[in-house]
Amino acid sequence: MQRSFFSYLTVTLKGIAMGAADVVPGVSGGTIAFISGIYEELIESIDNLNLGVFKVWKTSGFKTAWNSINGNFLLALFLGIATSIFSLARVIKWLLHNEPVLLWSFFFGLVLASIIYIAKQIKEWSAVVILAIIITSALSYYITLAEPFASPESPFYLLFCGFIAIIAMILPGVSGAFILLILGAYQIAIDTINNLREGLFTGNWDMLKDALINFILLALGAIVGIKVFSKILNWMFKHKKNITLAILTGFMIGSLNKIWPWKKVLSTRLNSEGVEVPLLEKSILPNNYQGDNQLVIAIVFVVIGFVTILVLERFGNQKTIND
Repeated sequence: MQRSFFSYLTVTLKGIAMGAADVVPGVSGGTIAFISGIYEELIESIDNLNLGVFKVWKTSGFKTAWNSINGNFLLALFLGIATSIFSLARVIKWLLHNEPVLLWSFFFGLVLASIIYIAKQIKEWSAVVILAIIITSALSYYITLAEPFASPESPFYLLFCGFIAIIAMILPGVSGAFILLILGAYQIAIDTINNLREGLFTGNWDMLKDALINFILLALGAIVGIKVFSKILNWMFKHKKNITLAILTGFMIGSLNKIWPWKKVLSTRLNSEGVEVPLLEKSILPNNYQGDNQLVIAIVFVVIGFVTILVLERFGNQKTIND
């Protein structure tokens, strides 16, 4: 699919938004991809990535092979995702530590609008569709209540974590970062990103080497996971789109518990900087929140998040019309 430079720049900006969402435990980059109008193209493009591309390269040349996998689109998108993860991770973490109510309020509005947007795509409502929404809502809600366990250092476990997390990251409503937290590998993943950046800029080769090993293990698991799961999702969107949309809607409904802005801390953990942060939390009413609940400004941020989806939806619709 041919695009203009501005169109590819827009794809990169959407990738930046996906990367920022994936850093936060509770928000899915897949949600951003869906409501910005690139989700099905992303899944289909990933599904087209296989060893057959080398045969096309050999017989028809690199350009034909590159176009067959929608290479420009994938490059623009993943450039945005990588840029976001490596540059915004520190900002998102600061907001999580210092302005959690406002950050979660923004994401709550974003996901709330996303639920409405995705549900509107369901063309035929039936008992099966409603049941799928109920079951996946309950499953997603249960995931938000799951207790993270200790972080193991096994290479095979890091491969497994990469495999599972990438599936969650491309599935709207399920946060890959939160799955990593549940699996006990979130701190390792964040440390890996920060240490890669720090090792490169400071010339600390020992730090860079260790971070690179963990990064490769997580990345290998992610590559296998995204390849396997994209094939399933691609088939479902082409043959069972209504039920697929119902499942995604349910996952997002259940995830609202995780991103509810007002929480009571039940237990804590040490993050990658050795700072004590919440581990297990329970959603509570704003008036029961300890400290300043920032209710008025929080509502404002919910509205901003909601409106953000409308803007992204418009971009998505423009992309569909132009392309």
